[in-house]
Amino acid sequence: MRDRWFRSLTPVGWLPRLRDVHFIDSVDLRIDNALVLDLPGNVSIDISDGRIRNIGVPLELKAVETIDAEGNLVVSGFVNPHLHPDKSLLGDSLPRSGHSLEEAVRFTWRFKEEGTVQEIAERSRRAVLECVAAGSTAVRAFADVDTIGGLKPVEGLLEMKERLQEVVAVQVVAFPQEGLFRPGGDIGLLREAMAAGADVVGGMPWFEYSDELARRHIDACMDLAQELDRDVHMLCDDTDDPTSRTLEYLAVQTIERGWHGRVSASHCGALAAYDHTQAARVIDLVRSADITIVSNPHISLVLDGLRDRGLVRRGITRVTELLGAGVNVASGQDDIDDPYYPFGRGDQLEVMSFMAHVAQLTDGPGLRNCLDMVTVNAARAMGLSDYGLETGNVADLVVLRGMHLREAMRRQAPRRAVVRAGRIVARHDVVSHVGLE
Repeated sequence: MRDRWFRSLTPVGWLPRLRDVHFIDSVDLRIDNALVLDLPGNVSIDISDGRIRNIGVPLELKAVETIDAEGNLVVSGFVNPHLHPDKSLLGDSLPRSGHSLEEAVRFTWRFKEEGTVQEIAERSRRAVLECVAAGSTAVRAFADVDTIGGLKPVEGLLEMKERLQEVVAVQVVAFPQEGLFRPGGDIGLLREAMAAGADVVGGMPWFEYSDELARRHIDACMDLAQELDRDVHMLCDDTDDPTSRTLEYLAVQTIERGWHGRVSASHCGALAAYDHTQAARVIDLVRSADITIVSNPHISLVLDGLRDRGLVRRGITRVTELLGAGVNVASGQDDIDDPYYPFGRGDQLEVMSFMAHVAQLTDGPGLRNCLDMVTVNAARAMGLSDYGLETGNVADLVVLRGMHLREAMRRQAPRRAVVRAGRIVARHDVVSHVGLE
């Protein structure tokens, strides 16, 4: 369908030709009584052909399908910019969750050796569908690439991506979990993963044995990304060791190579351990490189600060300072019931709540920052076009339960509805009985 608009008007004649006029008598979906941030009162959102056609007073057209938001908040579809679905939902098969990153990595080796493409595809499908049910309409999915599991994780996630293409946008990251220059690492295999269909070049430079190898890791990944014209997403300095400096080198390489806006770096915990002068210098480099920092509070709370005594650090990077410097900061679930984290349910509203607590962003502007981290900022990291709750954009929306953002975060209630490209992909009807009868 098309809007009730004239497709072409010639400069010399204001009357359109009749064959260029397209009228419609209905919209595919209408969300009534919706509360939209920054708009007064309740509005209607009209959707057709997968796009938002109108926000405000409803068009004088019938709707094929309707959702009554009943005054609840409607926001852009959640975007999870960092998830490892190839390792998700393994918890019941583990002796226990890893007590350190290194231990968690070792726990995954058996599953990578014994797993099949079909098993990975099905398990990752279930994990991503949990994200969809909680409101995610786009997910960046990391697949391990190493000599232990070969290309099975990539192939499994690519199969999952194809199966779920109508309900969620998935980007697959070829991720060298074991490094490139440690046992298990293989730059040739990373290239094969990209040739097989992976979307993004991943990296984990800080895990290498030395600073020199970490720099070679970054160089190799950036070389591959530039050769293939792909975005980059690396896990940098996922440690509280102040000598870990891979984010700094990545920022320099991004600037020198002109790859601005095409690089994301997750965790960056060591940035919080630097002295303030050094941290400010690195943050300025990150801003200049237009690198997105992805901070995942669930896992940072669990794995960082394990050696601290007394005052145990919160584990996240310098989120508020990055925001204050104008850096694009996003946040994701990262892990769902895997060797690294025994909980997780793919819920970006819960991620918002964790971030609000850990980064102490609990006032009005702070909550809005938390929302941006799982919507517009994360969408920018993934390079999603036509995203956001505006007329003309793709209709990826979530109907929350709450009359304002704080209430929705406080209640953490199931989403009323999730809309992906104009189609309802999840609905939750909640009936509560409280008290004596």
